[in-house]
Amino acid sequence: MIALRALIRKEFASLFGSPTAYLTLTMVAIVTALIFFDHLRIYNQILFVYATTTMGGFDSGTIPDHINLWDRVFFPVMETLGLTLIGAVPLVTMRVFAEERARGTDELLVSTHLTPSLIVLGKFMVTFAFVLLMMLVAFIYPATAISRGGIGLQHLAAVFFGLTLHGFAIAAIGLACSAFTSSQLVAAASGWAFAFVLWDFSWANAFVSESTAAFLELLALHPRYGSFAEGIVTLANVVYFAGVALIGMAVARFSFDLRRVGS
Repeated sequence: MIALRALIRKEFASLFGSPTAYLTLTMVAIVTALIFFDHLRIYNQILFVYATTTMGGFDSGTIPDHINLWDRVFFPVMETLGLTLIGAVPLVTMRVFAEERARGTDELLVSTHLTPSLIVLGKFMVTFAFVLLMMLVAFIYPATAISRGGIGLQHLAAVFFGLTLHGFAIAAIGLACSAFTSSQLVAAASGWAFAFVLWDFSWANAFVSESTAAFLELLALHPRYGSFAEGIVTLANVVYFAGVALIGMAVARFSFDLRRVGS
């Protein structure tokens, strides 16, 4: 455990010792703020039209149910943030294993008291902690508005939980890609590509049978994440994201055995 704690401290120091972590946090915060306030502006304009009797004869009591803060602001913001994570998280995961392989320090880690499984566990723990921090930064603006929007903290908590699990899944994919290359560019590109392909398979519905389309939907990230965006937390979706994370860890662990056989 002492060696594992030392590895975790080393990973945190390496992560926050480079500008990538700070740039990623800043990018997520800025993108979330811009999208959030733009949708909020549009929502206020719609309310103004419906509530002003001189611009159509509507009063506040005749505003349709679909004109609400959740449908017009929070849901599209979270949808966009889900895609933003696919682009942002691989920027963090690309160096975790690839940098070690490029420098040859991965062999030094194996020669310590750490087993390959503990090395993978430590690196995944640090990356998941950073994803959680990223989500906390991203939710500053929604959490500020939620106190006045009347949406409900439980609904926001479900969205936060879903986005965090979504971020963990993307991080697991990126880490697995990083474990098989010494190039950070290749790790970032492959992590982004795999996550983007896994995001949604609805485009394939016109080319495959109904049973195949249903199977692909079970594998896709977006339908699972979408239920959290609606405020619905189900055990099946939690198990799905946990399964993606565990598969990513297993694949990253397998890379150590593959290198050992290759050498």
